[in-house]
Amino acid sequence: MTTKMRSEIAEQPAALRATLDALLPRVGEVRAVAEQSRQLLFIARGTSDNAAVYGRYLVESHAGRLAALAAPSIATTYKRRLDLDGVLAVAISQSGRTEEIVETLAWAKECGATTVGITNGGEQSPLAQAADVALCTVAGEEKAVPATKTYTTQLAALAVLALGLGADVDPDDLRRVPEAVEKLIAEPGDLDAVVEGLSDKPGVVVSGRGLAFSTALETALKLKEACYLHAMGLSYADLLHGPIAVVDADTPALLVAAQNSPTLPGTVALAERVVAAGAAAYTIGGGEALARAGTAALNGPDLPEWVAPMGLIVPGQLLTEALARRLGIDPDAPRGLNKVTQTD
Repeated sequence: MTTKMRSEIAEQPAALRATLDALLPRVGEVRAVAEQSRQLLFIARGTSDNAAVYGRYLVESHAGRLAALAAPSIATTYKRRLDLDGVLAVAISQSGRTEEIVETLAWAKECGATTVGITNGGEQSPLAQAADVALCTVAGEEKAVPATKTYTTQLAALAVLALGLGADVDPDDLRRVPEAVEKLIAEPGDLDAVVEGLSDKPGVVVSGRGLAFSTALETALKLKEACYLHAMGLSYADLLHGPIAVVDADTPALLVAAQNSPTLPGTVALAERVVAAGAAAYTIGGGEALARAGTAALNGPDLPEWVAPMGLIVPGQLLTEALARRLGIDPDAPRGLNKVTQTD
């Protein structure tokens, strides 16, 4: 059986190409709206919040702008006005219809921020209508509850945003992403071994650092929502500060890193430590160095670090879909979840 989730994973190269074709010509428009901003505020929930983590690391590491993740309840529950003069507020929502996110973006504008909306909901969605500039992704309808192609296209939109902010990167790297994702879908690595290793485990610790931290968070979220695992997404720096105590024979680690990343040596050292302690360390990306240090390896993309998260998440998506089926769970419709979640 081919699940909707698996079909939508396969649609990502086309969705990324379409999104980049639509958004790369708008770098100048982003530059114009962002030129007066000193810092960024990302507004999101759930999977979109994990995309925002990528945006934050990308903007700070390559565009030199301070960035932060918003607490929407400040706007919607506490109704506290803040001075957001000089802030570029970026709201991210797959549907563009999550009321809390739309309301928080409107609040940010009232507080003096310039606003950008990133959504797959189209120009007529409430979020796009509320934003000064709407960057609409072109992923097509997503039917499975776990987000896949809408997540990777959000990352693409954030990469375009970074270009508009003057990031010190090569824009041509973005054009290489769809092909790299195609290759990962065709050759994910030792997927069967990782599925087998997690099939009888109640939980897993998923860890990365820097730009790969977003991938760790998103992979953990997918494993929680579609496989019902107690999956903990952590920076490996935070993991080493105490939670590593939970990693044992019954709680393996899933470690993720980009090739040629300054965080790779630390990730390799963590894999070696986990294995030496008698636990399994499954890996995503990081090239041969990380693969050799771990128990079984999923491939990563041959991409520079700044765009690597668009590829690094793909093996995690494939793992989630395959593990859910192995556990007898329908990954398209996890219990207790809807495609659009509304919060007060």
